[in-house]
Amino acid sequence: MFNRAVLHLDLDAFFASVEVLKNSSLAGKPVIIGGTGGRGVVASCSYEARRFGVHSAMPVSMALRLCPDAVVIRGDMEDYSRYSRLITDIIAEEAPLFEKASIDEFYLDLTGMDKYFGCWKWSGELRQRIMRESGLPVSLGLSVNKLVSKVGAGEAKPNGALLVENGTEKDFLAPLPVSKIPGAGKETARKLARMGVRKVQTLAEIPPRLLQREFGKHGLGLWKKANAIDNSPVVPYHEAKSISAERTFQTDTTDMRFLHDKLNSLVSQLAFQLRKQQKLTSCVTVKIRYTDFSTYTRQMTIPYTANDRPLLAHARSLFDKLFDRRQLIRLIGVRFSGLVHGSPQLNLFEDNTEEIRLLKSMDEIRRRFGSKAIVRGAG
Repeated sequence: MFNRAVLHLDLDAFFASVEVLKNSSLAGKPVIIGGTGGRGVVASCSYEARRFGVHSAMPVSMALRLCPDAVVIRGDMEDYSRYSRLITDIIAEEAPLFEKASIDEFYLDLTGMDKYFGCWKWSGELRQRIMRESGLPVSLGLSVNKLVSKVGAGEAKPNGALLVENGTEKDFLAPLPVSKIPGAGKETARKLARMGVRKVQTLAEIPPRLLQREFGKHGLGLWKKANAIDNSPVVPYHEAKSISAERTFQTDTTDMRFLHDKLNSLVSQLAFQLRKQQKLTSCVTVKIRYTDFSTYTRQMTIPYTANDRPLLAHARSLFDKLFDRRQLIRLIGVRFSGLVHGSPQLNLFEDNTEEIRLLKSMDEIRRRFGSKAIVRGAG
């Protein structure tokens, strides 16, 4: 029986690294990727900017007060998506089994490879190939499970590699602050600090029932993570993963306002599903079925997003190009595919703080009253 071997690859400061690759004069400078208007928000930043306290989701105006010399770039999701796909293709060529956890993070299951190649040596060679062919820095962590490998990659940053030997997982995690545990957010860390718990070792020694009393089901999960327990599998990555919705009309129509409203409703509902599931899409498909039952589809590859605005624009563009027969329509449909896990914060540089608040407010209404409770106007 082989010991598990799970590799975590993390593209360091991904957006900022791509911008430095495109413009070498930015190397070594504090770089902020985010909205360039007065109400812009930080989507990502370089390590040089992080040293000043700049972080994701911070208003750009505040970031510039902390780091006045920072270079602010609006960002280009098309470029970032292209580099993400390049690295995905490299991994797909080499890895026996991998999961694309987000636009810039990957898990690889290398269990059993030690018998033939040596997991650590193979991991280093893959990292070198990614850096050579993409030009981007990559950090990696290798251990017996996803949790420890992810933390390991984080500790290896920037642009480093860390092996956590089998049997040393708890010792590795023990001295780290509890905030290093994936899923232990600021509120959880603050509550633990009030309990006198600041290090993972202390958290690991607390009886699980006590943590369950304080944190509910999340408490048992915290205890397991602190004790390096994680049996979650590496989920095979498939670009074909998708979500879709369609509407068949009671009366066939060519009423453009009605059709655009229905398209708008479909897109809004699906975009809400993406955000609810913490996923991003990289491909939009629109389907039209005419009164004679002839059916046509058109799709386009897009930068990763879970935001209503760009998705609505892409779907509307596809629909307008597709609807060229001027016949009565009986059905329209929308599909989002090429899904990956990822935060809607990837869209922060597309929006200002008002847009982000609007999305959050709309999503809260949908969670309370259903996905059809509110949609954007077709505009």
